[in-house]
Amino acid sequence: MFNSNWPLFDLRVTTPRLELRYVTDELGFELANLAAKGVHDPAKMPFIVPWTDVAPPLLQQNCLRFYWTERANTSPEHWDLLFAAVVDGQAIGLTSLTGANFATTRSFNTGSWLGRAFQGKGLGKEVRLATLHLGFLGLEAELARTSAYEDNAPSLGVTRSIGYIRTGESAHSPRGVPQRSMEFELSREQFLKTANRSDIEMHNIAACLPMLGLEKQA
Repeated sequence: MFNSNWPLFDLRVTTPRLELRYVTDELGFELANLAAKGVHDPAKMPFIVPWTDVAPPLLQQNCLRFYWTERANTSPEHWDLLFAAVVDGQAIGLTSLTGANFATTRSFNTGSWLGRAFQGKGLGKEVRLATLHLGFLGLEAELARTSAYEDNAPSLGVTRSIGYIRTGESAHSPRGVPQRSMEFELSREQFLKTANRSDIEMHNIAACLPMLGLEKQA
């Protein structure tokens, strides 16, 4: 049944390998439990906010609070759209698009994680391409941004393979240890040249646009 009061619940992006589904409560529970099984090498912290440095069940509870908060705070002025990456009916990770005053700026940021059991299989890049497809072709963005610590080789590899341009760096200390985060941008023009794929499809996007401060497509 179509969720006319919250159409984002029906927003999906499909590729030959996986599907992005807007995070519902059911998917949120699944993602929280997946995160508790491990997202990265415990010796390293790939996130600016060290949210994985919490033991279960608090980790799962924090995940759910985050999903619910971002859903509730969705407005035309600011949104953080959270999607579960799903393969064969199983959630394998999370990806997000964040926009502030998007109708004016036409720029968004992305971030993602995969459960450790699903890493090293090319799924991270597939998730990123599906996310960019939604941002550039579904929301008509002009610019995408992302970042990763300098020792996060898998994330940086995906970013560089797609054609992002490095724009700078920033300093963080998620565990009290200084780390450099590499910052990148991808223009719409570059996306269309190097990352646009005809086998990626969006579903139920038009009804979501007014919630994000955009006009419905004809």
